[in-house]
Amino acid sequence: MFSGRDVRSDFPTLHQQVNGKPLVYLDNAATAQKPRVVIDALSRFYERDNANVHRGLHALSNRATEAYEGARARVAKFINAADPAEIIFTRGTTESINLVASSWGGANLKPGDVILLTEMEHHSNLVPWQLIAQRTGAKLRFVPVAGANVEGGLDLSGLNALLTPEVKLFAFTHVSNTLGVINPVAKLCAQARARGIITVIDGAQSIGHMPVDVRALGCDFYAFSGHKMAGVTGIGALYGRRTLLDAMPPYQGGGGMISVVEYQQSKWKPSPERFEAGTPNFADAVALGVACDYLDSIGRDAIARHDAALAQEAYQRLATLPGIRLLGPTGERSGLVSFAFADVHAHDIVTFADEDGIALRGGHHCNQPLMRKLSLTSTTRASFYLYNTAEEIDVLVKSLQRILKFFTG
Repeated sequence: MFSGRDVRSDFPTLHQQVNGKPLVYLDNAATAQKPRVVIDALSRFYERDNANVHRGLHALSNRATEAYEGARARVAKFINAADPAEIIFTRGTTESINLVASSWGGANLKPGDVILLTEMEHHSNLVPWQLIAQRTGAKLRFVPVAGANVEGGLDLSGLNALLTPEVKLFAFTHVSNTLGVINPVAKLCAQARARGIITVIDGAQSIGHMPVDVRALGCDFYAFSGHKMAGVTGIGALYGRRTLLDAMPPYQGGGGMISVVEYQQSKWKPSPERFEAGTPNFADAVALGVACDYLDSIGRDAIARHDAALAQEAYQRLATLPGIRLLGPTGERSGLVSFAFADVHAHDIVTFADEDGIALRGGHHCNQPLMRKLSLTSTTRASFYLYNTAEEIDVLVKSLQRILKFFTG
């Protein structure tokens, strides 16, 4: 049985004290810590292979290009994409979704068309669609969350009625960053595909935490970030079906994405180069490939079981605290738990927990519309990853007991 203790020595950041207490890092839904092998890979690239990729004829450029395209192939394998050309490197989930909205949406949406979203979407899977809807005249429609208090998952009872002929694209999160809900994304993709509707999955909270097979899911696009899966910041990827990518216009213009340039017009390269204008973030891409290797050396099924077990234990332990409101499902969930107290603001909880060396996240978690539906302004979120342990839940509960005593007596 895999345990977080088995890998803690791989993560340098964890071996420090905060306010005189051992660091308990429970802010993994915001960003994960990096294993030594990823840090070393980034450093080694800059020390040995640093040169601009593609079109170079010298040894360093050739090595850099080989490493960069090798990382693309590694990421493709990580999510079981059919072709490395279906992987576009981006800055992260946000840019990946903006790319689809601008390029595919700009070319295909028209007045009267409908973009279907859900009520639990992160702003990064909402605002880009608002922008393209304003630009094209398309409308937004939403799959509701279940229950009057929005404690569960999506209410899919009326999905067939929502999937009307006007719907051209359905974008939804794989895992809610606030509720911890794991959505039935393969089912959603199948229902959309049967109607010729394009699907976009926000994979920010799922990638690196569970197995992801884009061909088994049947999605058209899958967006994710490297920094939440033990990779470094500033790099992410968009998976897109090759036929869709090759039919889409460029997202940005510049060097690297063109085949022929004339004064009045230009011709584009095929995917993925078409969507990677300018100098790409090749060093961070190489580190992302190493992060894929690291996670697969442990096993994503094992990581998923580990994260879910910790979240379930935390949910049960936190439920014993007076006045707590726990969000999300009571059963199967991802590795995060969000909660709120009527008499203590989330920012106060996070600030006081920091005194005990605990890193939490407090706020609306880029989920303002969902928070309004919850009749909340903020929640506190504890999110777990492969290096967390059950003992850290003990530290969290004791800290919250201290905080509640301070504020409520």
